[in-house]
Amino acid sequence: MSKLVVVENVSLDGVMQAPGRLDEDIRGGFDRGGWATQALEKDPEAAQASMAGQWQTGALIFGRRTYEDVVGHWLSTPEPNPFTEILEKTPKYVASRTFTEPLPYPNSTLLKGDAIDEISTLKQESDKDLAVLGSGVLVRDLAAAGLIDEYILTIIPVVLGSGTRLFGDTYIPLHVANSVTTSSGIVVATLRVNH
Repeated sequence: MSKLVVVENVSLDGVMQAPGRLDEDIRGGFDRGGWATQALEKDPEAAQASMAGQWQTGALIFGRRTYEDVVGHWLSTPEPNPFTEILEKTPKYVASRTFTEPLPYPNSTLLKGDAIDEISTLKQESDKDLAVLGSGVLVRDLAAAGLIDEYILTIIPVVLGSGTRLFGDTYIPLHVANSVTTSSGIVVATLRVNH
C-alpha cells in the first residue's frame, strides 16, 4: 500500500491559489499570482528543500484544472526547465468530470467514476508514493475521506488576505516529521496525518 502525499506552496494565511504565475488562476478576482515563485527565486535553499524526495514518486494525481495548467505550462515551456522530464515520464492520474480520453499529455490516465474511490484503489494497489500537486478541491475532498497520509508544505512568509485556501473545515490531526527553515523565513515542513 502506498502513501498519498500532498505537495503544496501555502501562504501564512493558508492560501494555495496561483503560487506560480500572475495569470495562473484569477478566479474570484485573485490578483496576487506568482507569490511563491517570487519568494523561491530569491531563496535557492528553500527551492531545493521543497523538491527533496519528490523524485521517488510513483505517480502524480491532479484535478483537471491543475493538470491542464501545470502540466500544460511546463511541457510547453522551452527546455531546459526543471520539470519537463518528470512530467513526461511519471504516470499521471487526472480526476475530472468533464475530460474524455485520450488526455493531451503523455502517461496520463483519466480516473473514471468516483475520484475518491479510484484514488483509494490506487493507494491499495501501488507500492510507490502517490503525490497530489495543487488541486485544492480534490485535496479537500481527499482529506475529508481520510485518504491523505502526508503533507509537504512550503510555507512562504506572506499574508495574501484573499484567495483559495488549502484546508477546508475537516479536522486533521498532524505531527511534524521534518522541517527546514531557511534564512529568508521560508519553512518546508513534512507533516504526517495521525490516522
